[in-house]
Amino acid sequence: MELLVIPVLLAAMAIALTYLAWTAASRRRCSQCYLLDYVCYKPPDDRKVTTDMGVALAERNKRLGAPELRYLFRLTSRAGLGEQTYLPFGPLAGREKCLTHQDALDEMDAFIIDAVAGLFANTRFGPRDVDVLVVNVNMFNPEPCLASRIGHHYGMREDVAAYNVSGMGCSATLVSLDIVQNVMRARSPRPVLALVLSTEVLSPGNYQGTDRSMMLGLCLFRCGGAAALLTSDPALGGRAKMKLRRLVRANVAANDDAYSAIFQREDADNITGFSINKTLPKAAVRAFAANLKRLVPYVLPARELLRLAASFTWQKMLRRQRVKINVNLKTGVDHFCLHSGGIAVIDAVKKNFGLKETDVEPSRMTLHRWGNTSTSSVWYVLAYMEAKGRLKRGDRMLMVTFGSGFKCNTCMWDVNRNLADKGAWADSIDKYPMESTANTSLDKYSWINDTDDDSMLF
Repeated sequence: MELLVIPVLLAAMAIALTYLAWTAASRRRCSQCYLLDYVCYKPPDDRKVTTDMGVALAERNKRLGAPELRYLFRLTSRAGLGEQTYLPFGPLAGREKCLTHQDALDEMDAFIIDAVAGLFANTRFGPRDVDVLVVNVNMFNPEPCLASRIGHHYGMREDVAAYNVSGMGCSATLVSLDIVQNVMRARSPRPVLALVLSTEVLSPGNYQGTDRSMMLGLCLFRCGGAAALLTSDPALGGRAKMKLRRLVRANVAANDDAYSAIFQREDADNITGFSINKTLPKAAVRAFAANLKRLVPYVLPARELLRLAASFTWQKMLRRQRVKINVNLKTGVDHFCLHSGGIAVIDAVKKNFGLKETDVEPSRMTLHRWGNTSTSSVWYVLAYMEAKGRLKRGDRMLMVTFGSGFKCNTCMWDVNRNLADKGAWADSIDKYPMESTANTSLDKYSWINDTDDDSMLF
């Protein structure tokens, strides 16, 4: 009888080890994050703002004298925006001085109804299938929160895990993805379906003052939004567009210049707005460099990592006080999805990290067509690359976002299949790329250039 005990124990141990290995493998499979689909919001045509409409809107602000108007319009001429961007309905209707809480809610609801409904229709999932809901809007944080408003509108389940992210700047999209990824890991091996909504409500931030550092937002920020559906279910990996390989977040708020690069404050007349300082491009480069220190070991091939190690060792042997490492991101990245925050930021990243014009073209063209749509901008950049048919199976795409604080968040995606959906770009993609995104519509306003003041923020 005793002789039978040992084989039984060995068999039990083998079964236990097999079960543990199977459970670990299942948890790894179900902790992956797949992008099933995404939809970029296209506002109605009656919300398009041309240069002439922008001039009329600015001239209605009696606080602005001739010098301020010249400065504002010259900023507009250099901002890189075209004639088809969108603003909230209130300012276009002449109510920019008396925007209400309801205006902000209406602006948000228009996005919810259009983009989220379109995403459910494309994926054939419904609101009751959603396990996790993450909403990121920076300037508008009502009570109840926007996540609750969406759950109420679509009748989502009582056990949906809802998160509302605010005040995180233009990089909040990847903050939301980080939340989703962590929830997927915590709930593994149970599959999770997550809905991420990234948009901005501009009505609460309509600045009407004369502080020049706070006028830049009027030239850059426009309406937009994106809804994305993600899953950890490996059974749905085959129909997913992309798979998330790595997500890295960096925050350089300890640096004074970076912290104050974008700042909400009151001007001399006690009018609240967002100040955008000249330190912004340098802050973006600093944050991107801090992010890359942790990202490159996971995205660059071994030969490039060996080259970097050799270069670092050689410079240390020469006892150089400042070690300069030139990272060739192209060795591990096929496409760059950069936040279209502004020409200055795009140019700074291109110059400091050795990118080519073709690498930043999607970001420039997105800025021209849609403007800076804050947290959703990278989804429009991604949609541009997809509409152009540039994303092929096996490609690696690096998504980079910048936000106040100052933050740089990045994530690496693996493209699962050839992508060619034109989405929100369907009616305009054939016009791009353009040789120049300069705004020539202001040329007829000759008085704009009647000044020697050239202290631009670009």
